[in-house]
Amino acid sequence: MSMLKGSNVPVPVPAVRVEVGWQSPAGTPDVDASALLLTSGKVRTDADFVFYNQPAHASGAVLHEGKRPSGGRMTDGLGIDLAAVEGAVDTVVLVASADGGPFGRVPGLHIRVLDAASGAELARFDSQDATTETAFVLGEFYRRQGAWKFRAVGQGYATGLAGLATDFGISVDEEPQPAHRPAAAPAPVPAPPVAPPVPSGQPAASIPPPPGAPAPPPAPAPVHRTNVTLTKDAPAVSLTKQGGTSGAMRVNLNWSGGGAGKRLTKKLGRKALEAMGARGALLPQSGDIDLDLCALYQLTDGSAGVVHPIGGSFGALHAPPYIQLDGDDRTGAVASGENMTINLDHQARFKRILIFVTVYAGARSFEGLNATVTLQPQHGAPVDFSLDECRVPANVCALALIINTGSELVVQREARYLVPEPGISPQRTVDYAYGWGLDWSPARK
Repeated sequence: MSMLKGSNVPVPVPAVRVEVGWQSPAGTPDVDASALLLTSGKVRTDADFVFYNQPAHASGAVLHEGKRPSGGRMTDGLGIDLAAVEGAVDTVVLVASADGGPFGRVPGLHIRVLDAASGAELARFDSQDATTETAFVLGEFYRRQGAWKFRAVGQGYATGLAGLATDFGISVDEEPQPAHRPAAAPAPVPAPPVAPPVPSGQPAASIPPPPGAPAPPPAPAPVHRTNVTLTKDAPAVSLTKQGGTSGAMRVNLNWSGGGAGKRLTKKLGRKALEAMGARGALLPQSGDIDLDLCALYQLTDGSAGVVHPIGGSFGALHAPPYIQLDGDDRTGAVASGENMTINLDHQARFKRILIFVTVYAGARSFEGLNATVTLQPQHGAPVDFSLDECRVPANVCALALIINTGSELVVQREARYLVPEPGISPQRTVDYAYGWGLDWSPARK
């Protein structure tokens, strides 16, 4: 169905695939598709921007699927599960950005909306009036009376993606990075293979077979073993591309600190510090700080739950959810810290996993604590990152989101501190923030 600029059509299906397409003769600027999830015209955080370097939204509702060539044409795809878009989001904006020239030099620019189940075309809009623009809002999905509609927009930005992103509330650095992949550096001369280093206190895990099970097939050879450090500018990595597709993946949390609270205790005394506790001061409740490593999970069969030491919900490695908490380190002082194991032999069963940490005892918040997270696949590169300094009275932090896009298993750095509302537990706070929808009841260790 071909559309005119400004027109709209209902979207009668729960999930769609969006294709941004163009002709690609030699010399044509490259084009990247992206999506912004808006609430009242603005993103809530930069995490609501889905593009090639942040390929999955935390809700799992929007995925960047990548480019496909076809007979002199190119498409860049987005998968959108409209039924899974969070209720707070009222609009999903569909964006194209050009690298290497304006859209006036990109022939045949268009956007198509396809039924994700059948592949049938639901809508198509051809952009025919581009000149100097280097970013375009081609279309948008928006809610009306509980249903979704698609509107053909066709609004261009000569200021590029930075100007467009700023309009929608994305924070942009003083020297904005373009939303395109940098030119690949020349491939280095391969060095002789060496044994990969294993981080201190974080031995690569292996999964013993369950009793009576046949021996597993030989694991595939590792593809890449160089440590990958996730940052704000490069927050995501594909475990699939790194070779981490099977075996056990150890998730390790190590921390140090609490020093700020301990110094206050020594200087002011416990009674004075307890009086400050109502105002959110860091309050050591014992000599040690007890952090709990946890995970929310959703499987492809629709089941969901939590793995954490509360109520003994330590999970299982050879049965759903295929995630198991190794133990409960109440100090963080030992070299191994807290560890969780994820059985990647069952990665096809995973839809998404959110790894998070809560302060169980010993501190009011993460202020003054230093924590490092390492994901060590049995076959593949270690992935690590550090938490930023906490400047809010948060006692829960979302660490990493693991999403199965259908073709890849992607790890996305979250490092997101959350402040619970009065009377709301840290676990339920994470659930609300990421739309898990679990039922919760009080429990203790």
